[in-house]
This record gives sequence, structure tokens and C-alpha cells, in this order.
Amino acid sequence: MTEEASTLYAKLLGETAKISWQELAPFFARGNLLKVAGSADLVEVAMGVAEDDKAKVAAWLTRGDLSKVDENLAQDYLERDPELWAVVIAPWVLVQERVRKDVLH
Repeated sequence: MTEEASTLYAKLLGETAKISWQELAPFFARGNLLKVAGSADLVEVAMGVAEDDKAKVAAWLTRGDLSKVDENLAQDYLERDPELWAVVIAPWVLVQERVRKDVLH
């Protein structure tokens, strides 16, 4: 990672925060909410979006690591109120559900 990329990563990491679905709902209503899969690095994906890295973004979209939040997922978030983390890459808000490590699957 270059020094410039490392600096951007650190900046985005510092801007990533826990957030409730109620706070995210207006972004969903505007169509500006993107879901990052739990298996992906939220900050790395945010970097790719911020840098307009079309190849990386296309790969994440194809794999399902990045997608628009649809109505079904929005309803699920509303009902469950899971732990969500988000970072803003205007006009987008990238959101990721954090799975508690102490919960058995």
C-alpha cells in the first residue's frame, strides 16, 4: 500500500462509526445506501469507492461484496436492529453488519 493509500485508509478508518438503522433510513430512502458483505473489509471497499477504482468496485459488485440495500434488507434491519457500522463516501453511505464473535452459528 502506498503512503497516500495508507493515509486514506487511516482517514476512512477514523471516520467509520457504529450507527443505528434509524439514522441510516434517510440514506436508504434516497437510494444512497450500499451494503458491504461481512466478509469484506469495509474500509478497503470504501477506499475503492472513494478512488473510483472501477475494476475493484465491479469485482465487489459481481461477487456480492458490495450491493445496494434493497427493501427486504431494509425491513430486516428495521426489525432486528443489528450492530451496523458505516462510512460516508459522498454521495454514498457504505454500511456493514458486524456479527458478534461470541455468537455461535
